Parts: sequence; C-alpha cells; structure tokens
Amino acid sequence: MKKTILLLFGLVGCLGALRAQSLAAFKEHLARPAADESVVRVVEADEAAAVVARLADKPAPTRLRGYRVCIFFDNGSDARAGAMAARSLFEEHFPDISLYMVYENPYFRVTVGNCLTIEEAVILKGRLAEYFPKAFPKSEELRVADLLE
Repeated sequence: MKKTILLLFGLVGCLGALRAQSLAAFKEHLARPAADESVVRVVEADEAAAVVARLADKPAPTRLRGYRVCIFFDNGSDARAGAMAARSLFEEHFPDISLYMVYENPYFRVTVGNCLTIEEAVILKGRLAEYFPKAFPKSEELRVADLLE
C-alpha cells in the first residue's frame, strides 16, 4: 500500500519536473543529432502541450477516498467508556495498525486502518474478527499523510 502511494507521488513529481523544464528546451534536446549523425524530428500533436500544462498545474491531492474498519460505534450513556475499552483492546493486540477515535455528537466511533480498496478493508476486518466480531468496513476520506506513516 505504501509503495502504491510512493509511486503516485513519484508520478506527480514527474509532472512537476516536466513543467519546470521548458517545452522548447526539451524539443531542442530531442532534435539534436546523436553521435552517429542520425536525425530526429520532433512533431508535437496540437493539444499535447496544453494537456501537459494542465496536468502539471494541478496540486497534489491531500485526501483520498478509502476505507477504514469501524470497531466501535455507539451513542449510549456508556459510549465513551465503550470506545476507550475498544481502543485499549485494539492497541493491545494490533499496535502496528493506525487507530482513530472520533466523537461526532452524539456518537463515539473508533475506526482502524488506512485501506485504499474495499478488499484491503475486508481482509483487515477478517484479522480483527476474533476480538471485534461486529466490525464493518466504512468508506472514509483518508489523508495522504496518514497513508505514508
């Protein structure tokens, strides 16, 4: 998963590098004859420069649609205590997986993981099933920074 994110950032970085290098200088470099005196003629499609410029001007995304597994969701009188208990149990058995505890009036919610696909979330849910049998995958907006940790 982290490799996919790093690849995504690498591609975005390449687009920024293309923007930094002038298109005219790039064409000139390609048109120079090689040592064996061969000649390369560069012909640009009408819209190519405009498309590359538009892509290079887009900022890198800071948030992505993804999934987390909800291990606790309640609004009862003891919801805070239940959320804290779920958090403690999870951190005891899965210290390497990210945990997010949120209070959105009137609900306490504890979600875990940073999954880019529903398949990853279902696999994570299977790993948690022994301790959290009522867990379920939930679509959420993930921060790119969370995925890189």
